[in-house]
Amino acid sequence: MGNGWHEWPLVLFTVLGQCVAGGLIVSGLGWLTVARERPARTRLARAMFLLWLLMGVGFLASVMHLGSPLRMLNSLNRVGASALSNEIAGGALFFAVGGLWWLAAFLDKLPAAFGKAWLVISMALGLAFVWMMSRVYQIETVPTWRNGYTTAGFFLTVLLGGPLLGSLVLRLARVRVSPVGFAKISAAALLLSVAVIVMQGQTLAAIHSSVQQAATLVPNYALWQTARLAMLALGLGCWLCPLIRRTEPRTLSLIAGFVLVLTAEIVGRILFYGLHMTTGVAIAG
Repeated sequence: MGNGWHEWPLVLFTVLGQCVAGGLIVSGLGWLTVARERPARTRLARAMFLLWLLMGVGFLASVMHLGSPLRMLNSLNRVGASALSNEIAGGALFFAVGGLWWLAAFLDKLPAAFGKAWLVISMALGLAFVWMMSRVYQIETVPTWRNGYTTAGFFLTVLLGGPLLGSLVLRLARVRVSPVGFAKISAAALLLSVAVIVMQGQTLAAIHSSVQQAATLVPNYALWQTARLAMLALGLGCWLCPLIRRTEPRTLSLIAGFVLVLTAEIVGRILFYGLHMTTGVAIAG
């Protein structure tokens, strides 16, 4: 998969961050549904620890990429002027605001109206974090990244992994919220992923410099993308098939499905980093 393997800390940070952003929206909507039912609300708050555990793993990976926590703090010096600084600030804000909401909910210290508003703000910060993340890779000298496919790919991960992760959290908490709407969104995201892969593949064939062809950066690119789509289909199938049969997905089925989708998106992100192509003057077409 090319040199994308070497960026595994960024792979974990971006994929986990995007899945958590989507997972918080789905499980958060469940929390809003049962906000007046104290036992269900308490169980769900406990189960949502999984989200912040995954987010913590993602941030730990990002610190490993930067080398030290001090470098992460130094990178905040250019918030507003640097896409990287904005990404780190946005992620830290999402983690802090959402994490503090979870802690207050876990301790049952949230006034009803204030808790709902705080949760909605946390959801919005998650989406803003993904947007800021996508802007980091809109680099003029990297034509394989500087396009709409990068932004689309990041938000498709939100739509593919987030609803499944959120449904897993709801299942662990034994909170029943109809997942059909979310399942349809993930199914649509899978179809959109196929379209993005096909169109991006055509675009790569037209990008080259005097010494490099973008289409040759990742050996067996089409094969890896096919394997990724197969894992996505299998992972979502673990969730969708029981719903089609009008039965509730089992916890192990949801875990297996999320692991498959997560693995597929990690493969996709490794391919993304493998497409890095720095050039002073790139030729497209």
